[in-house]
Amino acid sequence: MSNGDEHPGTGRRGYVGGVVRDALGAIRQLVSGLRTAFLALLVLILLVVCVLTVPLGVGLLAAPAALRALHRLAGAERARLARFGPEVVAPEPPTDSPRAALRDPTTRRELRWLARHVVVGLPLGLLGFLLPILAVRDLTFPLYWRFVPADVTATSIGIGSSTSWADAVAVALLGVGWIAIILGLGPAMARAQAHPGRRLLAAGPETDLFLRVAELTATRAAALDAHAAELRRIERALHDGTQNRIVSVTVLLGAARRMVARDPAGAQELLERAQSAAEQALADLRAVSRSILPPVLSDRGLAGALTGLAAECAVPCRVDVDVPRRCAASVESTAYFVVAEALTNIAKHSGASRATVTARLTGGRLLLTVEDDGHGGATAPSESGDGGPGTGSGLAGIRRRVAAHDGTFRLASPPGGPTTLEVDLPCGS
Repeated sequence: MSNGDEHPGTGRRGYVGGVVRDALGAIRQLVSGLRTAFLALLVLILLVVCVLTVPLGVGLLAAPAALRALHRLAGAERARLARFGPEVVAPEPPTDSPRAALRDPTTRRELRWLARHVVVGLPLGLLGFLLPILAVRDLTFPLYWRFVPADVTATSIGIGSSTSWADAVAVALLGVGWIAIILGLGPAMARAQAHPGRRLLAAGPETDLFLRVAELTATRAAALDAHAAELRRIERALHDGTQNRIVSVTVLLGAARRMVARDPAGAQELLERAQSAAEQALADLRAVSRSILPPVLSDRGLAGALTGLAAECAVPCRVDVDVPRRCAASVESTAYFVVAEALTNIAKHSGASRATVTARLTGGRLLLTVEDDGHGGATAPSESGDGGPGTGSGLAGIRRRVAAHDGTFRLASPPGGPTTLEVDLPCGS
């Protein structure tokens, strides 16, 4: 909610920016759906061929491979939809047996999705691909219409070498119309393309959700473990650092009090040491409090906090953040922790000359990527959080924190580099 002092134009600019971002996101979603729709067409043709060649015996031999292709494509579509919106919970693994597939509800739902994705998703994906091209070509037509040969079509309505500026301007207005269609209908087209997948590829009421319950149980246990580990870290920091310095201040003050009468100069020296220890204890206490919930997140938001981390990193680091709205405090704190640990590991172990931090808010999920051009060889910790050889405790801590939010953690670090760490955190719609 904006305050009463906000300039009226600020709200309009924010609204226009939101419309443009939604349209661009819709175009990306439509184009990504075009790929799975084209693959769906190929799988559908393969299944039809299998059905037609059953009397020859060839169809029965090829049916298991066709069903496996169907299941893999459905899994790819679930992953695609999760990148642009809420997660699509997968049902139980379907069967590849041709006879059992006819009775398997998951396979039947995937077959229905396949047909609808070809009929609906493919045309919408083509529109999402062609509309920006038509808009750019028609909008810029007045810049190049004089150089177009007479027998070449250079616009979406078949005009080649225009005879007047009026025709060129009319084509440019058509380009504006294409842009208006993208802005106005793009998000609705993306939702229409995704609707069959979200409805038919998700776990239905007849599906046993035992695996999902087990996953959520494990996530809850990871959250409790992460919370306990954080409490132990705070307790160690207070006990080993701040408490020891406060004890030192107490001892120095007691010694200075006893010396003040007989040795004022010595007492003054002890008081200076006590003051220095007190200042250090205060600095340690502030450091501990910042590690719990960094104030920079509240003051400057995630973009400012990540920029601050990059500025303090020993390795030159570029930051690219596109998070137009605030996420939950716990999500932002986890994202800050992930980037801080990753940059610390890069500075200490990677031998990199540069690093890049990218943050994107897409479809209610915060996507973090930290890359470096170091020598690689980092090993992802196991699901239990135990690091293997070459694994730092920082990576295990990152995995625990991400698992506590029901997020995903991926690490690619081949020998010789580069190293890419990807974290996907759900943060609501």
